[in-house]
Amino acid sequence: MSEEKKERKKEEAAQLKAEIKEMREHLMGLQQTIRAKGLPIIVLVEGWAAAGKGSLINELISELDPRFYNVVSPVITPESESRYPFLYPYAKAIPENGKIMFYDSGWMEDCVRKYMHREITREEYKKRIGAVNEFERQLRDGGYLLLKLFVDIDGEEQRKRMRALRENFETEWRVTREDLWQQREYKLFRECYETFMEKTGKLIPWHVLDGKKKNQAARDALKLLTKQVDKALEEGRYVGKPFEEDFPLIKMPKLASVDLSPALTDEEYKKELKKLQKRLGELHNIIYRKKIPVILCYEGWDAAGKGGNIRRIARPLDPRGFDVMPIASPEPHELARQYLWRFWTRLPRSGHICIFDRTWYGRVMVERLEGFCSEDDWKRAFNEINEFERQLTDWGAVVLKFWIHIDQDTQLARFNDRQNTPEKQWKLTEEDWRNREKWPQYEAAIDEMLEKTSTENAPWFVIESNDKKYARIKTLKIVIDALEKACEAQLA
Repeated sequence: MSEEKKERKKEEAAQLKAEIKEMREHLMGLQQTIRAKGLPIIVLVEGWAAAGKGSLINELISELDPRFYNVVSPVITPESESRYPFLYPYAKAIPENGKIMFYDSGWMEDCVRKYMHREITREEYKKRIGAVNEFERQLRDGGYLLLKLFVDIDGEEQRKRMRALRENFETEWRVTREDLWQQREYKLFRECYETFMEKTGKLIPWHVLDGKKKNQAARDALKLLTKQVDKALEEGRYVGKPFEEDFPLIKMPKLASVDLSPALTDEEYKKELKKLQKRLGELHNIIYRKKIPVILCYEGWDAAGKGGNIRRIARPLDPRGFDVMPIASPEPHELARQYLWRFWTRLPRSGHICIFDRTWYGRVMVERLEGFCSEDDWKRAFNEINEFERQLTDWGAVVLKFWIHIDQDTQLARFNDRQNTPEKQWKLTEEDWRNREKWPQYEAAIDEMLEKTSTENAPWFVIESNDKKYARIKTLKIVIDALEKACEAQLA
């Protein structure tokens, strides 16, 4: 190489290092503004084994305050987490407002490797790609900045790097059997990676970095990140507009048209309760063995009888195999994340039952009517919730949703009973009385919720609860019927 070329290469290298230093300092300077404006940032770093993903992340975080960022490798999931929906480890890890999360490999690597291993079918792979697009769009619409990077190297470069790692006693552990298998199947993996990026890059684009040029890749990644952060801070957090997908919906009655007169005698109730609880206990053992997850969602009017209904469902269940999740107003760390996060983190493992006492539907009821979210937020939530529930049922979950229904006179009588009974007074709050005053507004919101979110895969059931005994028996029958069908479907 001529002296002139050597000198030019030195100048280019020095210029590259200067650019990296400048952008690192700029990103460091932005961190407090990111915190102050509550901008949540996700940087997804995907790429080939031995391409330098870890080194790239080190370059990105080198000057950042470690109190306000995290690095996770959720693609390496323990056995306990493999019993959740595939997006669970990624949804669980999303950062709070004002923080940055770096994913060292993520949903791309998970999908591609499982598909290449034939652990999932082509149809399941397509569903996962659809779920990824929904997940990314929901994050974006909820105000998250998402940057997706892919570190690329050719097959020969990967082979050379792996050989060097394996020949060094201190680094040989870094090359796994999975990595060696990827190297052998390099061509097939490249096709799969390229297809995945094509299918998931229309809304939020992928940025491919040249992993053979470490400093250039670091410069390009820093440039992309700082540019997008600058833009987001200048323009403000993105707010997605509502839209509706064509989900297969079940026609639901208006609440005002529901006949609330059905009732049971004490004798009928006791006989049915004993028989149905016995059957539910048997089914609990079967779904545990078959690893079928079950999610029961309870919403309803205050004093409608949700608690008593839940107790009759829970009574015959093995306490090691179910949880009841009472959902109250979100805590500060929950408000600081996309609203579905606190439900992703409460999902049951496969084979377990989770009973939600109040749910994600607060978004389109109390949050809507009390002004805790914007109009765009709650209108967009109908579709987001349908997508979320479809992902759960694609995972194999049985999802049943119960609206526990009473009329206003019955509610007033139960309120007065609570107020006049010392051991029940804790159940009645000022908020209950305030909500009662807004009955017409709530009823209209609930009718819209039932109309737009009772899908074939996750249906709503209106449970007539003026007579609590009737409501409990009806709910038990619905749960038992759905579990029996789910167990039979696994045999088909």
